[in-house]
Amino acid sequence: MQLSSTGSRPRVLHVSQPVDGGVARVVTDLARAQLAAGAEVTVVCPAAGGLAAAAEALGSGVRHWHATRSPGPWLAQEVRSLRQIVREMRPDVVHAHSAKAGLAARLAVRGQVPTVFQPHAWSFEAVGGITGMVALNWERLGARWASRVVCVSEAERRTGQRSGVRGRWSVIPNGIDLTGFHPAPVDTVRAAIPLLEGVDPAAPLVVCVGRLCRQKGQDVLLEAWREVTRRVPDARLVLVGDGPDARTLRAEAPASVLFAGAVTDAVPWYQAADLVVLPSRWEGMALAPLEAMACGRPVVITDVDGARESLPPGQGPRCLVPSERPDALAGAVAELLLNPLLRESLGHQGRRHVTTTHDVRRTAAAVADVYRELIGSWPTGRNTGVDHTECRESIHT
Repeated sequence: MQLSSTGSRPRVLHVSQPVDGGVARVVTDLARAQLAAGAEVTVVCPAAGGLAAAAEALGSGVRHWHATRSPGPWLAQEVRSLRQIVREMRPDVVHAHSAKAGLAARLAVRGQVPTVFQPHAWSFEAVGGITGMVALNWERLGARWASRVVCVSEAERRTGQRSGVRGRWSVIPNGIDLTGFHPAPVDTVRAAIPLLEGVDPAAPLVVCVGRLCRQKGQDVLLEAWREVTRRVPDARLVLVGDGPDARTLRAEAPASVLFAGAVTDAVPWYQAADLVVLPSRWEGMALAPLEAMACGRPVVITDVDGARESLPPGQGPRCLVPSERPDALAGAVAELLLNPLLRESLGHQGRRHVTTTHDVRRTAAAVADVYRELIGSWPTGRNTGVDHTECRESIHT
């Protein structure tokens, strides 16, 4: 069975589940860059969520794949349907994103075509007990069917290696589209957000952007928020996003916490914030802090994989706190809310850091280098504005 194409344009098949949040943005950004470089790109994902529509809007091919977010008894059917898509599309490279797509894609392809697996945080960190051991054993086994494992931070790679995953590694830090994330006057932005009507414009505003779920740690933030408002009584917190923990979080939140729900564009919320917080329990390298810093806003994040690597040098002592420590989180948040000059300085530093280190064009160029190594050729692209040699020097393999 021949799975690879014979045409002059390389064929890339991105397989993704989930279809929203940071993973979907990474897939969309890569598809955009690869289409611009002259590749033939198809995104395979469930029809629900925003990824399929975003890919179609770019001009990418889209194949709907009926797959749930978590493994289950239906996995065999999901693998069979994905195998059929791969046979029909005959890609030169399959790029599988996150745990579920990584599981199904590697079972479907089994090394018959170059396969890139990008975990976007390890599945075995999300669960414990028997389920966690099953996930860990799968990652150890599945690594043999990955031509390359792409981690978004050196810390994520070390976690995999320390856990016994024997992969052929590349570390490619996450990047963001700097044309979409930029500073704006706080007062002007806040005045245009209906949810903030009636909120004192001078009130310190903390924003947390992320799926409302255990991974992102909003429950820890709510526990810390009691101490924050004791020290900064007029502070307000906005949780931006939706997810399985939404009802519980709403029931536990005091009146000083607002819920924005799912939004198509988080940029105004970053721009409106005095401080952006992400209290995650685990990550590979979260996009939200990078996006916030690109908007010139200081961040407080938990010391999980990718966090230290995403911050500018020297910001760790003030902006990095241990995971699941509401006392430490409250102290860092309150300290920054009470020091506007420090917030402004950290925001400027963050903006400079992201623009020089986490431009999505660098990320796309580094991924293209991986593809080139695997399939022997890759178009050089047009008007990327990024030196591939410079990008290769920043990637650990």
